[in-house]
Amino acid sequence: MQSLENLYKNNKLKTILILSSFLFFTSLKSETIKTVNDVNIDSMILDIYIQNRTQQQPSQITADQRLLFLEELTDVYLLSTQDDAIELNKDPSIKAQIELQNRMLIAQASANKFFSSINISEEDILNNYNNMIQNNPQNEYKASHILVESQSEAISIIEKLNSGEQFSELAKEYSIGPSASNGGSLGNFFSPNQMVKPFSDAVQLLANNEYSKTPVQTEFGWHVILREDSRETTPPTLESVKPEIEQQIRQTKFQEYINLLRDEM
Repeated sequence: MQSLENLYKNNKLKTILILSSFLFFTSLKSETIKTVNDVNIDSMILDIYIQNRTQQQPSQITADQRLLFLEELTDVYLLSTQDDAIELNKDPSIKAQIELQNRMLIAQASANKFFSSINISEEDILNNYNNMIQNNPQNEYKASHILVESQSEAISIIEKLNSGEQFSELAKEYSIGPSASNGGSLGNFFSPNQMVKPFSDAVQLLANNEYSKTPVQTEFGWHVILREDSRETTPPTLESVKPEIEQQIRQTKFQEYINLLRDEM
Protein backbone atom coordinates (compact mmCIF):
# COMPACT_ATOMS: atom_id res chain seq x y z
CA MET A 1 0.00 0.00 0.00
CA GLN A 2 1.70 3.12 -1.21
CA SER A 3 0.26 5.48 1.42
CA LEU A 4 1.44 3.26 4.26
CA GLU A 5 4.96 2.90 2.95
CA ASN A 6 5.40 6.59 2.17
CA LEU A 7 5.01 8.17 5.60
CA TYR A 8 7.15 11.20 4.80
CA LYS A 9 4.93 12.69 2.14
CA ASN A 10 4.18 16.41 2.66
CA ASN A 11 6.04 16.37 5.98
CA LYS A 12 6.64 19.89 7.31
CA LEU A 13 9.54 18.69 9.47
CA LYS A 14 11.53 17.09 6.68
CA THR A 15 13.91 20.01 6.21
CA ILE A 16 14.65 20.27 9.94
CA LEU A 17 15.31 16.54 10.18
CA ILE A 18 17.67 16.53 7.21
CA LEU A 19 19.63 19.47 8.57
CA SER A 20 19.87 18.06 12.07
CA SER A 21 21.11 14.71 10.78
CA PHE A 22 24.29 16.41 9.53
CA LEU A 23 25.44 17.34 13.03
CA PHE A 24 28.42 15.29 14.12
CA PHE A 25 28.90 14.45 17.78
CA THR A 26 32.07 12.83 19.01
CA SER A 27 33.47 11.79 22.38
CA LEU A 28 37.03 12.09 21.09
CA LYS A 29 39.15 14.90 22.48
CA SER A 30 39.70 17.63 19.91
CA GLU A 31 43.31 18.50 19.13
CA THR A 32 45.05 21.19 17.11
CA ILE A 33 46.06 19.87 13.70
CA LYS A 34 47.16 23.09 11.99
CA THR A 35 47.71 26.78 12.72
CA VAL A 36 46.85 29.49 10.18
CA ASN A 37 47.85 33.08 10.95
CA ASP A 38 47.96 32.30 14.68
CA VAL A 39 44.50 30.70 14.57
CA ASN A 40 44.28 27.00 15.38
CA ILE A 41 42.33 24.49 13.29
CA ASP A 42 41.32 21.62 15.53
CA SER A 43 40.28 18.11 14.59
CA MET A 44 36.63 18.57 15.51
CA ILE A 45 36.31 21.57 13.18
CA LEU A 46 37.76 19.47 10.37
CA ASP A 47 35.39 16.58 11.16
CA ILE A 48 32.38 18.89 11.01
CA TYR A 49 33.66 20.46 7.79
CA ILE A 50 34.05 17.01 6.19
CA GLN A 51 30.58 15.96 7.24
CA ASN A 52 28.98 19.12 5.89
CA ARG A 53 30.88 18.80 2.61
CA THR A 54 30.27 15.09 2.03
CA GLN A 55 27.18 14.26 4.12
CA GLN A 56 29.21 11.29 5.38
CA GLN A 57 30.82 10.45 8.69
CA PRO A 58 34.52 11.47 8.82
CA SER A 59 35.44 7.84 9.54
CA GLN A 60 34.28 6.97 6.01
CA ILE A 61 36.84 9.33 4.46
CA THR A 62 40.31 8.10 3.44
CA ALA A 63 43.48 9.68 4.80
CA ASP A 64 44.24 11.27 1.43
CA GLN A 65 40.75 12.74 1.21
CA ARG A 66 41.09 14.08 4.73
CA LEU A 67 44.26 15.93 3.72
CA LEU A 68 42.47 17.47 0.75
CA PHE A 69 39.65 18.68 2.97
CA LEU A 70 42.20 20.10 5.40
CA GLU A 71 43.68 22.11 2.53
CA GLU A 72 40.24 23.43 1.67
CA LEU A 73 39.65 24.38 5.28
CA THR A 74 43.07 26.06 5.38
CA ASP A 75 41.96 28.32 2.54
CA VAL A 76 38.86 29.22 4.53
CA TYR A 77 41.00 30.20 7.50
CA LEU A 78 43.43 32.13 5.28
CA LEU A 79 40.65 34.24 3.81
CA SER A 80 38.87 34.77 7.12
CA THR A 81 42.02 35.94 8.95
CA GLN A 82 43.05 38.68 6.52
CA ASP A 83 43.03 42.29 7.72
CA ASP A 84 39.93 43.17 5.72
CA ALA A 85 38.02 40.33 7.40
CA ILE A 86 37.88 42.41 10.59
CA GLU A 87 35.97 45.11 8.73
CA LEU A 88 33.79 42.55 6.98
CA ASN A 89 32.76 41.21 10.37
CA LYS A 90 31.15 44.59 11.02
CA ASP A 91 28.98 44.39 7.89
CA PRO A 92 25.30 44.17 9.02
CA SER A 93 24.45 41.58 6.37
CA ILE A 94 27.34 39.31 7.36
CA LYS A 95 26.57 39.74 11.06
CA ALA A 96 22.96 38.76 10.37
CA GLN A 97 24.03 35.66 8.44
CA ILE A 98 26.39 34.60 11.24
CA GLU A 99 23.62 35.14 13.79
CA LEU A 100 21.21 33.03 11.72
CA GLN A 101 23.73 30.22 11.27
CA ASN A 102 24.44 30.16 15.00
CA ARG A 103 20.73 30.05 15.81
CA MET A 104 20.12 27.25 13.31
CA LEU A 105 22.96 25.14 14.69
CA ILE A 106 21.70 25.55 18.24
CA ALA A 107 18.14 24.80 17.12
CA GLN A 108 19.33 21.66 15.33
CA ALA A 109 21.19 20.50 18.43
CA SER A 110 18.10 21.19 20.53
CA ALA A 111 15.95 19.20 18.10
CA ASN A 112 18.38 16.28 18.25
CA LYS A 113 18.30 16.35 22.04
CA PHE A 114 14.49 16.31 22.01
CA PHE A 115 14.35 13.40 19.55
CA SER A 116 16.76 11.35 21.64
CA SER A 117 14.55 11.87 24.71
CA ILE A 118 11.39 10.47 23.08
CA ASN A 119 10.26 7.08 24.35
CA ILE A 120 8.01 5.12 22.01
CA SER A 121 6.14 2.13 23.41
CA GLU A 122 5.13 -0.96 21.47
CA GLU A 123 1.53 0.00 22.21
CA ASP A 124 2.04 3.38 20.49
CA ILE A 125 3.47 1.65 17.43
CA LEU A 126 0.65 -0.91 17.28
CA ASN A 127 -2.05 1.76 17.65
CA ASN A 128 -0.54 3.83 14.85
CA TYR A 129 -0.24 0.76 12.65
CA ASN A 130 -3.88 -0.20 13.20
CA ASN A 131 -5.03 3.35 12.44
CA MET A 132 -3.08 3.32 9.19
CA ILE A 133 -4.60 0.02 8.15
CA GLN A 134 -8.11 1.25 8.91
CA ASN A 135 -7.64 4.57 7.13
CA ASN A 136 -6.22 3.11 3.93
CA PRO A 137 -8.18 1.39 1.16
CA GLN A 138 -8.10 -2.40 1.17
CA ASN A 139 -8.94 -2.71 -2.54
CA GLU A 140 -7.40 -1.67 -5.83
CA TYR A 141 -9.20 -1.18 -9.12
CA LYS A 142 -8.59 -1.27 -12.85
CA ALA A 143 -10.74 1.01 -14.99
CA SER A 144 -11.26 2.72 -18.32
CA HIS A 145 -12.97 6.03 -18.90
CA ILE A 146 -14.24 8.32 -21.60
CA LEU A 147 -13.57 11.99 -20.86
CA VAL A 148 -15.63 14.68 -22.57
CA GLU A 149 -16.20 18.39 -22.05
CA SER A 150 -19.94 18.47 -21.36
CA GLN A 151 -22.55 16.52 -19.45
CA SER A 152 -24.70 16.19 -22.55
CA GLU A 153 -21.85 14.52 -24.45
CA ALA A 154 -21.39 12.05 -21.60
CA ILE A 155 -25.11 11.25 -21.56
CA SER A 156 -25.02 10.64 -25.31
CA ILE A 157 -22.13 8.19 -24.89
CA ILE A 158 -23.97 6.33 -22.13
CA GLU A 159 -26.94 5.97 -24.47
CA LYS A 160 -24.65 4.48 -27.12
CA LEU A 161 -23.31 2.02 -24.55
CA ASN A 162 -26.86 1.11 -23.59
CA SER A 163 -27.55 0.30 -27.22
CA GLY A 164 -24.62 -2.12 -27.33
CA GLU A 165 -21.70 -0.11 -28.73
CA GLN A 166 -18.20 -1.02 -27.50
CA PHE A 167 -16.68 1.08 -24.72
CA SER A 168 -13.16 1.02 -26.14
CA GLU A 169 -14.31 2.12 -29.59
CA LEU A 170 -16.33 5.00 -28.15
CA ALA A 171 -13.32 6.05 -26.08
CA LYS A 172 -11.11 6.16 -29.16
CA GLU A 173 -13.68 8.24 -31.02
CA TYR A 174 -14.93 10.67 -28.38
CA SER A 175 -12.58 10.83 -25.38
CA ILE A 176 -10.38 13.91 -25.02
CA GLY A 177 -8.23 12.25 -22.36
CA PRO A 178 -4.69 10.93 -22.92
CA SER A 179 -5.93 7.34 -22.59
CA ALA A 180 -8.21 7.64 -25.64
CA SER A 181 -5.78 5.84 -27.94
CA ASN A 182 -5.78 2.89 -25.50
CA GLY A 183 -9.54 2.60 -25.59
CA GLY A 184 -9.81 4.63 -22.40
CA SER A 185 -7.80 2.16 -20.33
CA LEU A 186 -5.99 3.68 -17.36
CA GLY A 187 -3.55 0.78 -17.28
CA ASN A 188 -2.45 -0.72 -13.99
CA PHE A 189 -4.47 -1.22 -10.83
CA PHE A 190 -4.83 1.89 -8.67
CA SER A 191 -5.97 2.61 -5.13
CA PRO A 192 -8.83 5.08 -4.60
CA ASN A 193 -6.56 7.71 -3.07
CA GLN A 194 -4.59 7.89 -6.32
CA MET A 195 -7.59 9.35 -8.16
CA VAL A 196 -9.66 12.47 -7.61
CA LYS A 197 -12.47 11.72 -5.16
CA PRO A 198 -15.53 11.86 -7.48
CA PHE A 199 -13.81 9.44 -9.85
CA SER A 200 -12.67 6.99 -7.16
CA ASP A 201 -16.07 7.12 -5.42
CA ALA A 202 -17.80 6.21 -8.67
CA VAL A 203 -15.39 3.34 -9.37
CA GLN A 204 -15.98 1.85 -5.93
CA LEU A 205 -19.76 1.87 -6.41
CA LEU A 206 -19.57 -0.04 -9.69
CA ALA A 207 -19.32 -3.80 -10.11
CA ASN A 208 -16.63 -5.35 -12.26
CA ASN A 209 -17.42 -4.95 -15.99
CA GLU A 210 -20.07 -2.34 -15.19
CA TYR A 211 -20.05 1.21 -16.58
CA SER A 212 -21.46 4.32 -14.92
CA LYS A 213 -25.07 5.02 -15.88
CA THR A 214 -24.77 8.70 -15.02
CA PRO A 215 -21.89 11.04 -15.93
CA VAL A 216 -19.23 11.72 -13.30
CA GLN A 217 -17.90 15.27 -13.06
CA THR A 218 -14.36 16.11 -11.95
CA GLU A 219 -12.06 19.08 -12.42
CA PHE A 220 -11.01 17.56 -15.75
CA GLY A 221 -14.46 17.32 -17.29
CA TRP A 222 -17.21 14.69 -17.51
CA HIS A 223 -16.43 10.98 -17.32
CA VAL A 224 -18.11 7.77 -18.32
CA ILE A 225 -16.33 5.07 -16.31
CA LEU A 226 -15.96 1.34 -16.86
CA ARG A 227 -14.72 -0.66 -13.90
CA GLU A 228 -12.79 -3.54 -15.42
CA ASP A 229 -11.51 -5.41 -12.37
CA SER A 230 -10.77 -5.19 -8.64
CA ARG A 231 -8.57 -6.98 -6.15
CA GLU A 232 -7.91 -7.03 -2.45
CA THR A 233 -4.57 -5.70 -1.32
CA THR A 234 -2.33 -7.15 1.35
CA PRO A 235 -1.31 -4.52 3.91
CA PRO A 236 2.36 -4.37 4.87
CA THR A 237 3.36 -6.22 8.00
CA LEU A 238 3.96 -4.29 11.19
CA GLU A 239 7.65 -5.16 11.15
CA SER A 240 8.14 -3.89 7.60
CA VAL A 241 6.82 -0.41 8.42
CA LYS A 242 7.84 -0.20 12.08
CA PRO A 243 10.85 2.12 11.50
CA GLU A 244 8.70 4.52 9.48
CA ILE A 245 5.96 4.45 12.12
CA GLU A 246 8.49 5.22 14.85
CA GLN A 247 9.82 8.15 12.84
CA GLN A 248 6.29 9.42 12.21
CA ILE A 249 5.54 9.29 15.95
CA ARG A 250 8.74 11.23 16.68
CA GLN A 251 7.84 13.84 14.09
CA THR A 252 4.33 14.20 15.53
CA LYS A 253 5.68 14.62 19.06
CA PHE A 254 8.23 17.14 17.82
CA GLN A 255 5.53 19.18 16.09
CA GLU A 256 3.47 19.10 19.30
CA TYR A 257 6.54 20.35 21.17
CA ILE A 258 7.04 23.19 18.67
CA ASN A 259 3.36 24.15 18.95
CA LEU A 260 3.66 24.22 22.74
CA LEU A 261 6.69 26.51 22.54
CA ARG A 262 4.79 28.82 20.21
CA ASP A 263 1.84 28.95 22.59
CA GLU A 264 4.16 29.86 25.47
CA MET A 265 5.74 32.80 23.63
